[in-house]
This record gives sequence, structure tokens and C-alpha cells, in this order.
Amino acid sequence: MDLRNLPIGVFDSGVGGLTVAREIFRNLPNEKIIYYGDTARVPYGNKSRETIIRYSRQITQFLLSKNVKAIVIACNTATSLAIDAVKEMTDLPVIGVIEPGARAAVSATASGRIGIIGTSATVTSGLYEKCIRDLLPDARVFSKACPLFVHLVEEGMIDDSVTVEMIHRYLDDMIESDRIDTLILGCTHYPLLRSVIAREIGGTYADYPVSDLDADVDGDRNESRDADADGDGSRDPNGGGKAAAGTGAGKIQLVNPAYTTAMELARLLAERGMATDIPAAPSDHQFYSSDSPDSFRSFASRILGLQIDKVSLKILD
Repeated sequence: MDLRNLPIGVFDSGVGGLTVAREIFRNLPNEKIIYYGDTARVPYGNKSRETIIRYSRQITQFLLSKNVKAIVIACNTATSLAIDAVKEMTDLPVIGVIEPGARAAVSATASGRIGIIGTSATVTSGLYEKCIRDLLPDARVFSKACPLFVHLVEEGMIDDSVTVEMIHRYLDDMIESDRIDTLILGCTHYPLLRSVIAREIGGTYADYPVSDLDADVDGDRNESRDADADGDGSRDPNGGGKAAAGTGAGKIQLVNPAYTTAMELARLLAERGMATDIPAAPSDHQFYSSDSPDSFRSFASRILGLQIDKVSLKILD
């Protein structure tokens, strides 16, 4: 069978994985995707390992029934707890978001002091830290669960005063005390806060092209790789976000695993001769959710920057 023109299966616990889909659309424009968002059972971050494995297997089986050529687990929690179980189900390529993000962080860090933010399950799994230490044994890794970020994103509170307050509550100690120079946005919702996080902590973007995803979501078009540190449209040459300003720390390199995962997918498809050369049309993509398809469609259309006409309800038991 010629696999090249088959779609790629992408799944997440909800809408956060749309950041990965967005990067696939931008960087692999010929590829079709079938996206499944498990919105009825979100969040995954506070569920047991056994439950997340069961959910991931159910979704994978559904995607395999759609004749996909690869599986992308666009969820840090599912990647950290269920990627091995998914790989056992198929000989097709299975890609998670953690290893590509860890490699990007190791490439970006100068001091070896790397921070990770994610759900409680992702942080507790320790998989990011393991992947980082496999590549950089002397790395100092600091992890923090930031569960409220998911809810703030889904409520559309991207640059709200509450969001800004939570950024400092979660991250100031990591910047000031742990002195990280690189921060992995270890939940697929978090890239939607990337501009605001960068502005508040004196951050910039790690060494990959700046997506215009932030502009689509919060109106902050980053023409420069440096963040607007004080929100007034100026660029602080010293990277002085609120936390960084107190320490004299340099800019924090922000790593977006959504982008690095898309790049890993591109590499793997090319390596295996599975990439298609036929451009995909918006109508070639399929979207499924396990609850509230109309709400999903509205959110997805905004994040992806295209009009999604249909999201199908698919409940998996």
C-alpha cells in the first residue's frame, strides 16, 4: 500500500493539541490530518496512569480505523504515560511531544539549568527530565505543575490580569531561585500563552522560527524574536521581565514542543519515504471530539486560522 497520501492521526485530551496541528499545517502543508480531541474526558493531567493508557488506546484504535499513516500524540500527559502502550498497537510511526521538546531545550540551554512546566501527571512522570539527562547528563532540571494555565487558555483569558498573576506565582521562583535559562512549555495549551509568558519573565524564543500562532490568539505579532518585556510595544534589550529584572538574568529561552514535534514528524516521514507531495486542502482535514463539537469547532477555527465547517461527535467507550 502507498502510504504517502494517507492522513496523519493526531490526538489530545482536548483542544491544546491544536497547537501541534497548527505547526503541522504550517510546516507540512501537504499533509492531511485527522484530529481527535477527547473533550469529554479532559483534563488528563489529574487522572491515573491506567486511565490515561486506556483512553489513549481507545483513541489510537479509532485513528487506526481511519487508515492513518502515523500517530502524533499531541498531549504531554498522554505522551509521558501512554506512548509505549500506543507503540505496541501498531508498526506505524508514533511520535510524542516530549522527546522533541527535550532535544530543543538541550540545544538551547547555555547553563544547563532547564525548567519544565506542565500538568501534574507530566511533571510527576519525570519523562522530560529523563530525556534531558540522556542528552545532557549534567543538566539541572526544575519542574513545576501549572494546572490553572489550561483553564485560563480555554476561557480565553490569554492576557488577563489573572493570567499574569499566575505566571508570576508559578514561575518567579524558577527564574529567581533556580536560575533557569531555558523553559519548556510542557503542555500543548501553554504555547497559546507564549507571548505573555515571554513578556512577563523576560523571555525570548529558542532557536527555531517564530510561529505567528501567538498573533492569531492574542493579537501580539512578534516581528522580533525578543519579547515585549513591559507590554508597551518597546523591546527591552536586557530582557527585563518582572522576574528576570530582579536578578539580572538573561533572557529565558522558551521551547515550544508543538513546533519541535512537527519538525520531528517531517523528518520521520521524509526518512521513511512517507511524505506526500500533493498539497492538502482545508476540506481534507477531519476533526472529531468526544463532547461539544460546536464549541470545539469555534475554538479550533480561531487557533488554526481556518474555517472548520464540521467537527464530528465521536464518543469512545
